[in-house]
Amino acid sequence: MRIDHATSPPSPTAVPEPARRPRVVVALHEGFYGAASGTGFSNRAFLTALARLLPPGRLAVIAPHVPETAGAHDRRWASEVQQMLRQVEADVISIPEVRAAPDSIPGSVQLCDLAGESAGRIADRASRCLLVGLDIPFLGLAPCTSPTTDLLLVPRTTTALTRPKDTSRIRWERDALRAAAVRGGRIGAISSHMRSHLVASYAVPRGSIVSIPNGLIQEETAKPASAPPLPFKARAGFLLAMGRAVPTKGFDDLLKALHILKKQEVRAPHLLLAAVASDEHERPTSYQEDLAARIRAYGLDATLITRFTPAIRAWLHSPALRAVVVPSREEPFGRIPLEAFAAGAGPVVATTAGGLAQTVVEGKTGFTAAPRDARGLASALHRALTALPRERDRLRRAGAILVRSRHDYEASIGSVIERIAPWALAPSPATEGRAR
Repeated sequence: MRIDHATSPPSPTAVPEPARRPRVVVALHEGFYGAASGTGFSNRAFLTALARLLPPGRLAVIAPHVPETAGAHDRRWASEVQQMLRQVEADVISIPEVRAAPDSIPGSVQLCDLAGESAGRIADRASRCLLVGLDIPFLGLAPCTSPTTDLLLVPRTTTALTRPKDTSRIRWERDALRAAAVRGGRIGAISSHMRSHLVASYAVPRGSIVSIPNGLIQEETAKPASAPPLPFKARAGFLLAMGRAVPTKGFDDLLKALHILKKQEVRAPHLLLAAVASDEHERPTSYQEDLAARIRAYGLDATLITRFTPAIRAWLHSPALRAVVVPSREEPFGRIPLEAFAAGAGPVVATTAGGLAQTVVEGKTGFTAAPRDARGLASALHRALTALPRERDRLRRAGAILVRSRHDYEASIGSVIERIAPWALAPSPATEGRAR
């Protein structure tokens, strides 16, 4: 693996034809140095899958530099990713971290300009090139990309879902996706819900959309070697809910549901609520403060966790876990149910928001309620907590089968690459027979 820092482009030099080879370049913002949300986990899984699928030396990764002193830098995570990329002789290009927020229009424009420039230098030395932009910060790559470079954009969410009042950002995303489609680029839909959303809310042509169902790779289905110690009150049994500390995750609806059960004198296990923010927030956010106030006002038996660590997901394997709750109001896909199914955890209680309806089906793989319906969520929680052992086992088995049969992420990625860039997968005389 060669790590380059993007600088002024060198003088162009002729590349001998035998040295040319096809390349796949992936630009991502979260998932290389660490993760603060499901996006980071999905992006890392995407890289890992490509590293397995592509012949050695064909993968290149572009990511903004994150210093080791930054809260967003997870030293163990970054080391594992870099080791994986070294093994497949991937190039890593580090671009400067922009000052503007990456999900702001100026921040995204700067990131796309920097990534496009770096990708262009790789494409100039390749026989063919596919540039993949992962998530919102890189949706604007089309104007920064050579017409001879194939383009795939994979939005894991949209501003129309998360901040529907931010019309300027929505307009920028719509124009960016339209520009990509006009130049022949493909837009990856991570779920059938996202496919419909991209067509209806962003006017993306159906013919430009390719299905890349989100899922898990093999490593994500294995039990972790260690887990952080459970809070004392959770050791006798607990509920687990986790995600970014934003209203669309519906955590206040969950607290209302537990309050309803309490008033009905239904005893619920201790709640571990990991409503997390990035380390750039030195103090709890206003939403986290509101959740803490609700816990106190309702007199709930709960622990609020405000800072994220990937190790939290190890609690999905705890024998003390009684149910996993995903109370989202909006969810493009929803990774947590799959992680729960793979861990043998459950039952899973979720709303039917967006992509969650594809994976958590009432009575088949879990228990469900409508989004923003605290009373319905309380009823679903009650069904989960009173389920007989044989029913819990049946739900777990169905969830595990769902992960294996429909959400093998490496298979999904391999299928779409074979469809849009089969030349990237074909072995070349120089790489045939080389050890992986």
